[in-house]
Amino acid sequence: MRFTSRRTHLAGAAVAISALFALTACAGSSDDSAATNADGDSLGTLTVGALATPAGDVLKFVEENLAADAGLDITFQEFTDYNTPNVALSDGSIDANLFQNATFLDTYNEQAGGSLVSVGEIYLPSAAFYSNTVTSLDDLEDGASIAIPNDPTNEGRALKILADEGLIETTDEPTALADITENPHKYEFLEIENATLPQAVQDVDVAFVTISFALPAGLTGDQAILLEGSDSPYFNVLATTPELEDDPRIVKLKELLLSDETQQFMIDTWGGLVIPAV
Repeated sequence: MRFTSRRTHLAGAAVAISALFALTACAGSSDDSAATNADGDSLGTLTVGALATPAGDVLKFVEENLAADAGLDITFQEFTDYNTPNVALSDGSIDANLFQNATFLDTYNEQAGGSLVSVGEIYLPSAAFYSNTVTSLDDLEDGASIAIPNDPTNEGRALKILADEGLIETTDEPTALADITENPHKYEFLEIENATLPQAVQDVDVAFVTISFALPAGLTGDQAILLEGSDSPYFNVLATTPELEDDPRIVKLKELLLSDETQQFMIDTWGGLVIPAV
């Protein structure tokens, strides 16, 4: 059970009364340690899945600094890839997740027959191109190797930036290499799992790495040869199930994630690499 509901005292047979008493006793012991807000109310516990950085760091900040006063207990469930958080949310292992943009969420729902929903944008985890061989994309030679993510959303994200830089031409909404319509420099594209892209930097001419995997690998904005701008549409969203979309715990978590305190934490911690949604 994810949170304890209020139980109404009902008259009935002795067995029923005993059972109700036992359940009430269990609920009471749980509430003793629950976070309460200024009115003494507890919203209960919410299990939220995310990658360690930056979402995990943000959730930990909220849990340690804001959640208790709001009457919310947050349990952070760490994931190490982009493939499992939505599966865990769909099967009820977690109540919400924070790791993906709306396009990625829509793609998951379409491919998996899911119905997960976004309750709003939270922050932009900037992505960037990194290289050990060139200092600018303009310096790439014909036939250069470019590593990009192998999921449709982030692959399209990388291809759009390259197209905006005039290096390739693509369809309006690229999601795969087949959507490249012109590759005049004959670049060699390698589709690689997101989590391993930081390690690919040393093996290719340039690699596109999202911040969730760049920061743990020691890659910073200063090292990037091209950093995604704040006008990017790829803000990460807080996602949950339709059944929990209006749950008070979800509503409160969103409020805390968009608070002035959390926004300032993002700015102070990542210096512009993580851009608050408001």
